[in-house]
Amino acid sequence: MTQPPLESTLESLPVLALVGRPNVGKSTLFNRFTNSRDALVADFPGLTRDRQYGHGTFEDRRFIVVDTGGLMPESSDALALLAEAQARIAIEDADVVLFLVDASAGLLPSDRDIAETLRKLGKPVRLLANKAEGMGRARVADFFALGLGEPLPVSAEHGDGIAPLLRELLEKAPLVDHTPLPDDGTIRVAVVGRPNAGKSTLVNRLLGEERVLSSDQPGTTRDAISVKFEWNGRPFELIDTAGIRRRARITEVIEKFSIVKALQAIERAHVVIAMVDAHEEIGTQDARLMGLIAHHGRAMVLAVNKWDGLEGDDRKRVREMVDYRLPFLDFVPLHFISALHGSALRELMLDVVAAYQATTRDLPTAELNKVLEKAVERHAPHAVLGRRIKLRYANQVGRNPPAILIHGNQTDKIKDSYKSYLANVFREAFKLKGVPLRLEFRTGDNPFKGRKNELTARQQMKRKRLMAQSKKSKR
Repeated sequence: MTQPPLESTLESLPVLALVGRPNVGKSTLFNRFTNSRDALVADFPGLTRDRQYGHGTFEDRRFIVVDTGGLMPESSDALALLAEAQARIAIEDADVVLFLVDASAGLLPSDRDIAETLRKLGKPVRLLANKAEGMGRARVADFFALGLGEPLPVSAEHGDGIAPLLRELLEKAPLVDHTPLPDDGTIRVAVVGRPNAGKSTLVNRLLGEERVLSSDQPGTTRDAISVKFEWNGRPFELIDTAGIRRRARITEVIEKFSIVKALQAIERAHVVIAMVDAHEEIGTQDARLMGLIAHHGRAMVLAVNKWDGLEGDDRKRVREMVDYRLPFLDFVPLHFISALHGSALRELMLDVVAAYQATTRDLPTAELNKVLEKAVERHAPHAVLGRRIKLRYANQVGRNPPAILIHGNQTDKIKDSYKSYLANVFREAFKLKGVPLRLEFRTGDNPFKGRKNELTARQQMKRKRLMAQSKKSKR
């Protein structure tokens, strides 16, 4: 049964959830959708336990994809039950569920169990027969017995059938807008973090009124709430998101975090304020979220809230924890604040404005090339097989985040450490505060590649004489 194309707005990107029993290729498909290696992939079942979220783009259409642990309805294993609970939450958030089965293994009883579970949940389902390299639709006809419509043969590993699938599902999803951001001066700021980190309190403090529901009870905010206001004479749009709950605490309906809403808020934002509670540990979930924000290219400011209630030793511990847990955010401004009492909020907002200016600014080509030239003079790229890598010129190719394209030769051989060096040089030269600068590299084609060197008549005669002399000398 073919599902209708997904429709969405920028505020509500389509969400695709990948489900199925273990080891059918869900993580491989996730990596193909997101053009990344974010999901772990191995040839044994049960590797993925919790949900993995990512952004995908296909033919200029954006979407969110969720990788889940394998569904095992009949299993009593504790980890399997946790994975199934995680998968059910992903299904609730999804617009369409992509149910993967293994075409090479054939129809199994566990596939029937999962199909029955999906039917009860009432979500649109697209049945994918994965690992179907070289198989036609007739070879996967057994899966019609699941009662979920026509099985589509695909190969997550090789990409077979993936393009038509996404073209069908995303036909009415919004196109990526490559035009410059509207210059109305409004700074869109998303506030994200765990439940009870103080996000709604921060929004209310900035607004000067109880505009957003705020409570000690975690999970008070269930959806993304957009509020417009002015600060220091500048227009802002604040987006308060539902809290992101650590997976170990997802026990009740109220505590299921809406990370999809957070991702959609991040998609809309110029700048993200990532909030953590100074009284709580910075966990893996926090680090993953902030890494996702940086990977998605959003400018970021990190706010450690409830700072006023800590003593000297505890403050030292929190600083050390930030350095230890979030070393990849060395470019992000760090603020220790009290959303309740308003401490350090002015400094926080000044850095939000600076991050917005950095992520939307134009970088003149002449200045970019001066900075590149000085950077190479100070520290040249390494040589490859005796040949020096040459970086010839740079130009800006994107904003929000700023993207710089560097032209040269052998650019595919440049080490990651040197790329980081160049990014830091550009960030410092142009004061790109809180911005995950993107560098792209392009090697110019050799115009003589594949062309034979045509000899003149005189050169051909000289070549014959030399070959004749060489034969005589060998005798």
